[in-house]
This record gives sequence, C-alpha cells and structure tokens, in this order.
Amino acid sequence: MRRGLVVVDVLLKGERSLLMLHSTCCSAISSPAIANRTSSCAKTSMATTVQAHKKALRSDIRKALKALSPQQRAHEDFAIQSTILGSSWFKWSQRLCAYISCPALREVDTSTILSQLLTNSDSEHQVQTQKELYVPRVEDKNSNMRMLKITTMDDLVANSMNILEPSPLDGSGNQREDVMSATNPVDLFLLPGVCFDKEGRRLGRGGGYYDVLLKRYQDLALEKKWNKPLLVALAYSVQIKDEGVIPVTPTDVPIDAIVSSGGVIPISPIAKEKMS
Repeated sequence: MRRGLVVVDVLLKGERSLLMLHSTCCSAISSPAIANRTSSCAKTSMATTVQAHKKALRSDIRKALKALSPQQRAHEDFAIQSTILGSSWFKWSQRLCAYISCPALREVDTSTILSQLLTNSDSEHQVQTQKELYVPRVEDKNSNMRMLKITTMDDLVANSMNILEPSPLDGSGNQREDVMSATNPVDLFLLPGVCFDKEGRRLGRGGGYYDVLLKRYQDLALEKKWNKPLLVALAYSVQIKDEGVIPVTPTDVPIDAIVSSGGVIPISPIAKEKMS
C-alpha cells in the first residue's frame, strides 16, 4: 500500500514538474506575442480616438458654417476669390486643379474663378488667363477620384448627390485628359476642406479622396522630377483653427497655404517664397 502511494506521489511530482516546464516555455514563447498584441491594441485605440476627434470637429465646423449669414458668406466668398484672381502666384500658374464649389456642402465659392479661367479673361484684374483646368470626378466609394480637364462649364454634369463634375467623355466622344497622364505638371491645387490650421493641417470630409489623389500626384511629380504643385486651401474664417486642434494621421497630406477673407496665409517654405 505504501509503495503504491510513493509511486503515485512520484508521478504527481513529475506531472507537476512537466506542468511547470510547460508553463515556463509557453510564457517565454508568448511574451513577444503579447507585447505585439498590446502594441496593436494601443495603435487601434489611438486611431479610434483620432477618428472620434475628427468626427466631433467636423460636427462643430458644420454648425459654425450653418450659422454664417448669407451676407457674411457672400462677403468672404468675394474677398477670397478676389485675392486669388489678383495674386501673382495665380497668374503665373499655367495648369490648375480646382474644386467645383457645392452650396449644399457650404464650401467657399469658386464659381468666379472657374468662370474666368474657362473664358480665358479677367477684365477686372486685366489679365489673360489662358490656363488648363482640371476638376474632380469621384469614381467610387474607395477614395478614388480623378482630376479631368475641362474647357467649358458645359462639360460638367450633376452626379447622384447633385454635385457638378466632369463627364468622362468630351463633346467628341473622347476620354478627357486625366491630370495623372498629362505631359506637363500642374502648378496649383485649389482645395476644399472642413477646417485648416496655420501649421498646414487639413481636415477633409472623411472620404480620403483628396489625400489619396494628392499623394499620388506628389509621387508622380517626384518620379518625373517636376516641381511639386502649390497646395492652397480656401477657407471661411470659422474654418481656421488654432494649432494642435486638428488631429492628423500619416496619410493626411499637409497644405502649403490658406486663403481666407483676411488674405493669404503662407505656411510651407515654398509658399512663403512664392506668396509673400
């Protein structure tokens, strides 16, 4: 009877030793995995926090834009477009990408700029504006957008959201020129957004369309050894925030300058050189 107890005790001790060894090995193996999982969770949590902050900021800006009176909006629209049309950096730009303003989105108006670009004249500022113009066309819901060349406002059609954009074919049935396949570089992008700051941060509407397109174009310019285009945002006064308020991620492309009713705010070194 005693011998049986001894055998059982030895077996139990051996099992305990094996269990301890197994536990130690598993701990050694799983520690890096746990660390990786912890790091991944932290990154996910941070990304979630940034997105929540962006969402709240967009909501605040939409309310501020809605509160702008029609008179104030018209005043700022006129001042911003006049500043751009009268500037030297706009006049020397031969090829531009510009957004088509949508009243429903409460974007800074670009109708005067586009009209004068497409008629090739600006009588008020006494300048011939023989330039090439590319405007956005959204392709899908996966942040894919193209900038297509137009020569008249008749080239635009309303999409499903009643936003004007270029038809894919011109009047002759040919594919419109895509800025990504153009043989000459773009000098200037006129950009919309929800809000901006004086450090160059830009908060869009959350689709990533402009960030994706701008990054692709900047990569193309680098590949072809072109000068990078000047990225200029148009902003109402309520859309300009203090530094540090706008959260950013690595995929957010910074802007070079802001034009508001108060004038030009150059940010990047190239903007300070060309716009001051």
